Amino acid sequence: MPSRTLTVGFDLDMTLIDSRPGIKAAYLTLAAETGVYIDTDLVVSRLGPPLEDELANWYPPEAIAAAADRYRALYPDRAITPTPALAGAREAVEAVQALGGRAIVVTAKYEPNAKLHLDHLGLVPDVLIGGLWAEGKAEALLDHGARIYVGDHTGDVRGARAADALSVGVTTGPCDEEELRAAGADVILPNLTGFPAWLNAWAARGEAV
Repeated sequence: MPSRTLTVGFDLDMTLIDSRPGIKAAYLTLAAETGVYIDTDLVVSRLGPPLEDELANWYPPEAIAAAADRYRALYPDRAITPTPALAGAREAVEAVQALGGRAIVVTAKYEPNAKLHLDHLGLVPDVLIGGLWAEGKAEALLDHGARIYVGDHTGDVRGARAADALSVGVTTGPCDEEELRAAGADVILPNLTGFPAWLNAWAARGEAV
């Protein structure tokens, strides 16, 4: 049953963390091992959709599953250390918890690798759910009674809308303000540094009941 406690969901890649350096490193190793050319700069310019969707641009259908498995195996050694938290990420999570709420991370990323990022950076959400993308994120948001979902991609906006949650977009990822607004974002911030003030103002209006 959904919780009555204020629950705020966050995307991971390019919302809480700048995963571009780590993802690029993992793809470079995968490309070298498999002998398949991958434009890693292009890949990291459009992060958000599931891994298999991106691999389909570089591998034939019958090779995608094996490439995905190998990428995920390479990821812990290649991608965790180079990946920093984005500005305001820790403060955004803590702002939810300071209100007595629960901060959950809902991401398309393979959950064990997502957890490695959070642990490495000392980000401590209350719940982590991986393997969900776009409207699929609504499953977790509804299960946990999330009233707000924060993300950088139009897919995150779609997930929030499918869960009837307030969509807060940040322009730290591949989608600009115009794209996020066209997708239906309710609030748009340049990054997470302004999120605590926005959340506290939202709560002060009596909406976090």
